[in-house]
Amino acid sequence: MKVLLTTTSFQDTPGVHQDLLYSQGFKVDTLRGPILEEELLPIIQNYDAVICGDDEYTEAVIKKGVEGNLKFISKYGVGLDRIDLEAAKKYNVPVTNCPAVNQVSVSEHVLALLFTFERNIHLQYNSVQSGSWKRWIGHEIEGKTIGIIGLGAVGKELAKKADAIGMKVLGFDVFKDEEFLANNGRVNFVNSINDIYKDADVISLHLPHTPKTEHLISREVIFNKLKKQPILINTARGMLVDSLALIDGLKERKLRGYLTDVLSHEPMLEDEVLRGVDNIIITPHVGSRTYESVQRQGTMAVKNLIQLITKSS
Repeated sequence: MKVLLTTTSFQDTPGVHQDLLYSQGFKVDTLRGPILEEELLPIIQNYDAVICGDDEYTEAVIKKGVEGNLKFISKYGVGLDRIDLEAAKKYNVPVTNCPAVNQVSVSEHVLALLFTFERNIHLQYNSVQSGSWKRWIGHEIEGKTIGIIGLGAVGKELAKKADAIGMKVLGFDVFKDEEFLANNGRVNFVNSINDIYKDADVISLHLPHTPKTEHLISREVIFNKLKKQPILINTARGMLVDSLALIDGLKERKLRGYLTDVLSHEPMLEDEVLRGVDNIIITPHVGSRTYESVQRQGTMAVKNLIQLITKSS
């Protein structure tokens, strides 16, 4: 069994996930993703299985793989938007992912970004390193309203944490989880996303990138629906936000800040429009990159692959 492993956090983090993978007797080749379509096409047919991150598994890649040895795709992580699931179904390639394993790490990263911005930690750190003792005045988070768009595993975990530190929590999702809301009575579910645009001091995005969610945060939303000059946080997908509209919104003070762990193109391009803009903090897609989360995700990805192989034999 020849396996291609491309997720960098799996490779860079020692732990039980690596022990499990390398104890299976597979021949494992590694590349450092995300891998583009043109890079996969010449090699994909050589592998029986892949453990992938956000690589481009287009129909062309999957078709080429199946013409060779490809039988299984195990996604390390939750999002499947970079895998053509219809093509995988068409060519009978089962695809698995790792839901509900990274919510603690990602929700903590949301709060880390928020605390950093509100207390000017990034500015103060750079200032002190340059020998200055300039002091900025920050903002408290307690008592502010956070609007969470997408109450999946990460959104729910963030809701609980935000409530615990004294924030007022609004949540919106196309699916209303009555059991979660009954057990977390201070999370206020709103039936219209516009209520979040109108009432939130902080908006955090936790939903997949689909044709319906692309540029969810649009020029129309930024300039006509946001009422409280909120901070926008994005640890989901870069394409949820219209970057050029966002920059204009910051300049016109429709938004106070944009804190993102994701970009429309990753790794970051040299001409990334968001880089260097005031009141934007960018981290390099590390929300789930903790030792604990990597081991959970990695172990699940390997176990998923083992189960796929077992079922097919």
